[in-house]
Amino acid sequence: MNKQLVDLLGQDAGNLLAHVCKTIGAERLHLPGPDFVDRIFSASDRTNRTLANLQRMFGHGRLANTGYLSILPVDQGIEHSAGASFAKNPAYFDPANIIELAIEGGCNAVASTFGVLGTMSRKYAHKIPFLVKVNHNELMTYPNKFDQIMFGTLRQAHDMGAAAVGATIYFGSPESGRQIVEVATTFAQAHELGMATVLWCYLRNPSFKKDKDYHTSADLTGQANHLGVTLGADIVKQKLPDNNGGFLALNTGDSSYGKHDKRVYSELCTDHPIDLCRYQVANGYMGRIGLINSGGASGTNDRAEAVRTAVINKRAGGMGLISGRKAFQRPMVEGIELLHLIQDVYLDTGITIA
Repeated sequence: MNKQLVDLLGQDAGNLLAHVCKTIGAERLHLPGPDFVDRIFSASDRTNRTLANLQRMFGHGRLANTGYLSILPVDQGIEHSAGASFAKNPAYFDPANIIELAIEGGCNAVASTFGVLGTMSRKYAHKIPFLVKVNHNELMTYPNKFDQIMFGTLRQAHDMGAAAVGATIYFGSPESGRQIVEVATTFAQAHELGMATVLWCYLRNPSFKKDKDYHTSADLTGQANHLGVTLGADIVKQKLPDNNGGFLALNTGDSSYGKHDKRVYSELCTDHPIDLCRYQVANGYMGRIGLINSGGASGTNDRAEAVRTAVINKRAGGMGLISGRKAFQRPMVEGIELLHLIQDVYLDTGITIA
């Protein structure tokens, strides 16, 4: 096992690396592997061109042909505003640097906007798989609102040579019904055109904040994942869960929300981070639709946090990490090093399924 990775885990190393998941057993899962497209997607209704583009992503970068994915997402110029996202490193106002970071960082794909990828498509579309994010939340409306709206067409993504398209749904928001219909239609059309689909299955509702923030609750994010795979996502992106009991907290004496079963909390989950993530994986058809967790915001301990998230995802049965701000909000050399650290977790045969 890579000593650097163990050292970065620090005092959590034993708890994360030795844990055995006794809730949903690993034998029930469809785990990532070199044959994932053949083993899983060849039995589905995905078109031949979609299978080819899925294989194109799985076959690229340092994790090529492992069944794991490392994706660089840089759509924050819209989602979080360009100034707030790129002030730490203004080089990434230039789309070429975004794509170069993904290439030099050994990523399977680069995920970004119509603008970023379209501007550089003739130079780079054949060098790294493009994942075009087709909807966004914009922060110019005053006061700010939180909604995902379409920013382009699937024909644009197809014509620039994209291997995949991505979209976000804010499950739990007042606008989620419209977003669900839009994304279902978009993903069906994407498959017809031969592109793979990735869904950001995020939660958004002020009421999800009670005694703690249940936007990252295993039960609520797990259900969001389950809705996402139902809509035709080939891969789902989700925040790493750090608590549980969202349905319980929202079902108070004066309100009723959703449905739950106590066994979700007593038998299918514990409070261990790997078990919480395992529940997310299970909601993706027991791993048939792969789970990639997000890397989160950049901070003072990015290397350790990135390795920790990757270890939890891998040992839970996940498919990889999609990490952006931790990589691009620093000099490119350091960003490449961080992406390689994440990938090293998935390349390390000593880090196994829990």
